[in-house]
Amino acid sequence: MVPKGFVGLTLYPFIFLKQKELKEDEQLINHEKIHLKQQLELLIVFFYLFYGLEWFVKCMKYKNGYIAYKNLSFEREAYKNEANLNYIKKRKYWAFLHYL
Repeated sequence: MVPKGFVGLTLYPFIFLKQKELKEDEQLINHEKIHLKQQLELLIVFFYLFYGLEWFVKCMKYKNGYIAYKNLSFEREAYKNEANLNYIKKRKYWAFLHYL
């Protein structure tokens, strides 16, 4: 279920991991929980639409799917804050917009 090159994938309300042992990786789980928050804020379906549209636009800009992925607002927020295990408690509503 997890695409090649990735270790985790969040499809509300589930977090899929490439390996069972990754459940112990607090930073990875925090990253995926940030995505759960983002998905809820955009009523799930709008998250996927926005994610796909933003990825497409950035793919055209960077001419590289992986670089586009790393520059998505949702991913930038999650990567920047994954080590802060208290981030979700203090996170402001629609915080991903600061990473556009």
